Amino acid sequence: MKRLFFITGPPGIGKTTVLLRAADALKAKGYNVMGMTSREAREGDNRVGFEITDYSTGQKGWLAHVNQPVGPQVSRYRVNLEDLNNIGAKAIHDAVKNAQVIIIDEIGPMELFSPHFKEAVRQALNSQKPTIGTIHLRAQDPLIQTIRAREDAEILEVTYQNRQSLHNLIIEKVTQLLRETSQRSLSAQ
Repeated sequence: MKRLFFITGPPGIGKTTVLLRAADALKAKGYNVMGMTSREAREGDNRVGFEITDYSTGQKGWLAHVNQPVGPQVSRYRVNLEDLNNIGAKAIHDAVKNAQVIIIDEIGPMELFSPHFKEAVRQALNSQKPTIGTIHLRAQDPLIQTIRAREDAEILEVTYQNRQSLHNLIIEKVTQLLRETSQRSLSAQ
């Protein structure tokens, strides 16, 4: 059975929106959902960077910003490795320990500069917990290739046609998986 659900698609198609709709609905059903999300930050009509947020605590930081003085450069942004490690990777580590469902948004070029982030993702992949994540459509990295090749992973592409309903499919699959896991542990007692 699939346990890892990774959403992909072109920039701006709604990957994060699909992930957040699924996470919020699972949380509303009473499941403990933890992990990290990232969102673009704008000043007026201009994108100035990307915020990173711990989904369960609400703690925010900068993943990348046009005025970030140091860090790896991606396009016109510099990656804030300190916030990525202390908020993003930490949120995933905490989710591996304490959550029923792990969310990771996103595994992309900026995040892949952090060895701490990559290790946190590996721990989530190996945790046996349902994980919902987003992966950059064109990013090439051994970690992304590993995710795509895993037998317990399903890659779901967001399109204009399915972006209003894709979260329902993910909710259904994760809920079914959690019910079956719960039934197995009850019958093992």
